[in-house]
Amino acid sequence: MLQWTRRVVPAQSWVRGYAVSVAPSRVYEGKAVPRRYAERKSFLYSQYTRMLGASTQAPMILLQHKEFNTRKLQLLRREIEVANSKFAPSLTLQTTTPVAVPPKLTIMRTSIFGVALRDHLLLDAQATEQIARLVHGGLAVLTLPSLNPPQLNAIIRAIDRAVPPKKAVQEDVGKGKIRKDDDADFVPGRPRPRIKPNLTPELKVMGALIEGRVFTAPAVRDVAQLPTLDTLRAQIVGLLSSPAMQLAAILSEASGGKLSRTLEGLKKGLEESHGATGIPS
Repeated sequence: MLQWTRRVVPAQSWVRGYAVSVAPSRVYEGKAVPRRYAERKSFLYSQYTRMLGASTQAPMILLQHKEFNTRKLQLLRREIEVANSKFAPSLTLQTTTPVAVPPKLTIMRTSIFGVALRDHLLLDAQATEQIARLVHGGLAVLTLPSLNPPQLNAIIRAIDRAVPPKKAVQEDVGKGKIRKDDDADFVPGRPRPRIKPNLTPELKVMGALIEGRVFTAPAVRDVAQLPTLDTLRAQIVGLLSSPAMQLAAILSEASGGKLSRTLEGLKKGLEESHGATGIPS
């Protein structure tokens, strides 16, 4: 006689994990090497490879997103466009790229991005490992046409305003369940309607890839506080030209009559020193 035993299986919370893996792909028997991807995955792989290749000129800001829907993403992209429209491109960029390219926010597939990151030849193993450790949760990448710190600062501030930090919700333990008398919509014998939870989106900066270097979140905000590249170049030129200007000022003061008086004073000083030592001239 068969005896059935009842086993209680604990409930599991199925949550999709997001991680960027740069480890070598596992090789299976009977599978073609190198692996062939489907059309959609091949398109994403090519897109992510182009983004990494252009990161030497176009910075990549790594963002962690959570609880976003299509409408909220559209509003976020609109806020980024408004913040970007307030800044004109620098004088140097106007000569090289006459058409201004707006920033682009892309929702990434971490598995495909990890493969593209591993195969990217311009980044060494240490840089790829740093990017892989920065990614936690859903990944979004904001690509900028060029490095313009004031523009980056305005976009980060727009993101902070559009998606403020989520406040911690404190549950009242002693409150307990809601009484039936306090619920105006309670009908005896009718089940309570299910209320869809109001999801609060979250978005924060995790790091960046700028000119082939990996930056953490605090370092990205420090870069955003810098002046424009044109201002930095002007400051460097001023520092380099200041010693030459000081030397030119000294030579101009010693020119003409001042130079002759200086040489005459030097001659009298030498004659006095020779007379004091008794050496005949």
